[in-house]
Amino acid sequence: MAICDSNYCFRVIDVGSYGKESDCNVFKTSAFGKKIYMNRTNFPANQCLPNDNLGIPLPFVLMADEGFALHKNLLRPFPGRSLNDQRRIFNYRLFRARQYIECSFGIMSKKWRVFQTSMLVEPETAVNITRACCSVLHNFMRRCDGFNSEDTQSSMESITERRGVGNSSTNAKYVREYFVQHVNYTNHALDWQNNVICQ
Repeated sequence: MAICDSNYCFRVIDVGSYGKESDCNVFKTSAFGKKIYMNRTNFPANQCLPNDNLGIPLPFVLMADEGFALHKNLLRPFPGRSLNDQRRIFNYRLFRARQYIECSFGIMSKKWRVFQTSMLVEPETAVNITRACCSVLHNFMRRCDGFNSEDTQSSMESITERRGVGNSSTNAKYVREYFVQHVNYTNHALDWQNNVICQ
């Protein structure tokens, strides 16, 4: 499990959990996940969104899929049963932002072919190989190689939606609803985003 930036570099990684565990549980038990849920992260202070006329400061957020619990610092899509057009557009915009992490893993596995097959090593060694590739080699190569659109396009994989988890705090729901309004009714609405939900 990892968090990346817009340059496809890994910023936080957690390696070594069992594949049968849910993403939400893996995240909650990781060092970074514990800090998020205990409100001990080192995020910058709340800020207003760009071109936001209301001027209400919001917390910095990470983008996640439906396998994660909603939190004031962790946005997840709305489940399918409660969708109107504005929420569909929000889900689509969130989906586009989440593609960065999918592409980061795709770029890494294309560069380091050890990830394209089963590793014939002890589990501890596999964890060390993965940590080294994510936290050192991949990021180093991204900085040296720079942005390559072919890497990104060839590493695109479909993102499957997962079932939701748990109930969320009112504050987390407010943050998500504010982002819904932001991507639908401000200067950040895309000219073509309404066409996407009609397809």
